[in-house]
Amino acid sequence: MASTDELQPQGEKMRRTVLWISETLRVHPEKDRQAIIREAQIRFDLSPLEAKFISDKLGKGLPLEE
Repeated sequence: MASTDELQPQGEKMRRTVLWISETLRVHPEKDRQAIIREAQIRFDLSPLEAKFISDKLGKGLPLEE
């Protein structure tokens, strides 16, 4: 049986992660950005490299483009 990673197109997991973080920040602006990013890393089962990329790009309060 194929894992879910094998069923997703290349980059789909990262796209879904960024969309989830963006939506969560929009709906809950009072939540800590780093806590949301940590939750996303677990929720979307990101690799260490993917987690670092997300943290580097979105963890410093940079705006997310819609």
